[in-house]
Amino acid sequence: MINEELGVLFERASEDESLRRRLLGTKNAVDPVLALCEMATELGCPVTVGEIFENGEGYLSELHKGCIGATEPRADWGDMYGLFMASLEGLED
Repeated sequence: MINEELGVLFERASEDESLRRRLLGTKNAVDPVLALCEMATELGCPVTVGEIFENGEGYLSELHKGCIGATEPRADWGDMYGLFMASLEGLED
């Protein structure tokens, strides 16, 4: 499951500054999501681009179902790559 794999990766990055910086460096890749997936897989936490997007879409769908009468949730709430990077950046403080 993607949340488990990214959770393991996050825990490792929280303890290893070098790994955290490598993961954050994927933001500079031509395809950042693919770069993260390739690195995660190399590190034993296999994640695919499709899983990242599917997880984000699923999150938005569940959020929308739970917001009776509310407007559409913000599209960037389903950006799992962006949320993961923001979590890593939060460790930099």
